[in-house]
Amino acid sequence: MDVDWAKELPELGTLIRVAVTGVVVYLSVILAVRINGLRSFSKMSSYDFAMTVGVGTLMASTMISDSISLGQGLAGLATLFVAQRVISVLRRRFDRFHRAIDNSPLLLMDGERILKANLAKARVTEDDLRAKLREANVHNFSQVRAVVFEGTGDISVLHHASQGDPDFEPWLLDDVRR
Repeated sequence: MDVDWAKELPELGTLIRVAVTGVVVYLSVILAVRINGLRSFSKMSSYDFAMTVGVGTLMASTMISDSISLGQGLAGLATLFVAQRVISVLRRRFDRFHRAIDNSPLLLMDGERILKANLAKARVTEDDLRAKLREANVHNFSQVRAVVFEGTGDISVLHHASQGDPDFEPWLLDDVRR
């Protein structure tokens, strides 16, 4: 079996194009994040997740695909960052838009009481809840003021105030669905 290895290897020009495109796209993403802010890749909401997936896909496609030029890839990246900026402004200015785009936080425990219907809505198991309580150093349900399934998918455990500490601020639960 005679194999001509030179024919099996990609052309040097293709490798150079992928490397140069990769560096340019990478630096462009860094520049766009510096302009737009770190929120571009934060774990905040579904539209942030869509942004992250979109940027990754565009980076890979632009680097590897012969059918997508560097200019097209950069235009796609610019479109994503501009769209994210516009959505950010609309979320801040219009509460109705904010509620339509973002997931609402959901109460999983109200004090010592586990809200099983809300666990089911959030698709969180009691094992998940138990693990999060251990992670938050909860030794007894009496220490729990609230457990919230955040719009980002994180679970926050709010403790009762210790003796001498200021009381719990109800504002922290204003946007939480019960």
